[in-house]
Amino acid sequence: MVEVVYQKEADPKPVDRSLVAAIDLGVNILAAITSNKVGFVPRLVSGKPIKSLNQFYNKQRAHHQKRLSKGQNPRTTSRALDQVTTKRNRRVQHYLHEASRRIIDLCVTEGIGTIVVGKNLFWKQEPAMGKRNNQAFVQIPHARFIEMLHYKGELVGIQVETHEESYTSKASFLDLDPIPTHDSDRPESPSFSGKRIARSWYRASDGRIIHADINGSYNVLRKSISDPSQLGRGVVGAAVHPRRLAV
Repeated sequence: MVEVVYQKEADPKPVDRSLVAAIDLGVNILAAITSNKVGFVPRLVSGKPIKSLNQFYNKQRAHHQKRLSKGQNPRTTSRALDQVTTKRNRRVQHYLHEASRRIIDLCVTEGIGTIVVGKNLFWKQEPAMGKRNNQAFVQIPHARFIEMLHYKGELVGIQVETHEESYTSKASFLDLDPIPTHDSDRPESPSFSGKRIARSWYRASDGRIIHADINGSYNVLRKSISDPSQLGRGVVGAAVHPRRLAV
């Protein structure tokens, strides 16, 4: 393996910092992208290729670890385990590079100068999505993905920042529910107007249906503009029917 370190000069593009794209990270949908730009069509970046890679890797790892525990050719088995781990890491890294590049290129095309990524403190250490979903979520290197977005965005003049995202998946964007910040000392859990009715769908109080990840992404955008001094970041003319962003 050869690592090449080099410097690259920034090449700022004509983007507007008041136009903001919000990204909600997940498992089946790696990134749900929305924006406060009028007419912007939300995009979905699939996370299933990484999920599939991890599932296959877990099976291979379990097989080799079982052979190691039985003392069957430990040198050959440990070498094989290193090989499947390295291959998995490279393939995941490649997909994250491709996905981050497509997102930055999309923002440049749309003239969007700011990206806000939803990220909670200790979200990998304290997930509560069930044993299987926890494993799938923890194995996706979202922090590395955010780093890729950050340095690629910096090269073209796009500012990338993270923002606390508690309750963004539960609150209803179409009903403009208030979105509180998580507080473990709060006596009662906050209630919201809508409800998630399936893995991919969220129903507002009036019966309208929105993609659940797009709902979360728009709420990340709303939460990031809660500071009234942040002018020009309001969500106007939102679209709720997303398209796939091919990777």
